Order: sequence, then structure tokens, then C-alpha cells
Amino acid sequence: MSTKEKYQEEVDVLEQETKQHEIILWNDEVNTFDFVIDALIDVCEHSLLQAEQCTVLVHYKGKCAVKTGEYDELKSKCSKLLQMGLSAEIV
Repeated sequence: MSTKEKYQEEVDVLEQETKQHEIILWNDEVNTFDFVIDALIDVCEHSLLQAEQCTVLVHYKGKCAVKTGEYDELKSKCSKLLQMGLSAEIV
């Protein structure tokens, strides 16, 4: 096995071991578009355009994955969104 093949095999194993999760933001009838956009910028580090697009998706589709990563990384972000009165969960 070449060094390149061995390296690729190690990368493949690491990717399998690092399970990715998502924060799902759910639509509600309480929070304004501007509030949700600001929350996504502050908590999830979205650009203005990304936050606007996610907010529109949440409004029309009922939900949107707003952040992807390892569970431990997402836990505090999801908690902050919940504390702000938004409906979110990690899947």
C-alpha cells in the first residue's frame, strides 16, 4: 500500500468516526424575521445573506438546518438559540 493510499484510508476512518450533526431551526409564529436573522448571525456566525436565506426557508418550509458540526460544538449554539426563544434541536 502506498503512502497516499494509507493516508486516504486514515482520513476515511476519521471522517466516519467524526459524526456530523445539524442544528435544525423550526418555524414559529412569535419571532420576527429580523430577530431570527440577527440570532443566526450572532450565534451561528452566518453572513447576512446566509441568515436571510435560512430565515426564508424556515418560514416557508417549516424548518432549516442552520449549522453542521460535531455535537459538542453545536450544543452551546443550540442552547443559545433556545434561550433566545427560538425553536431548535440537534439531530
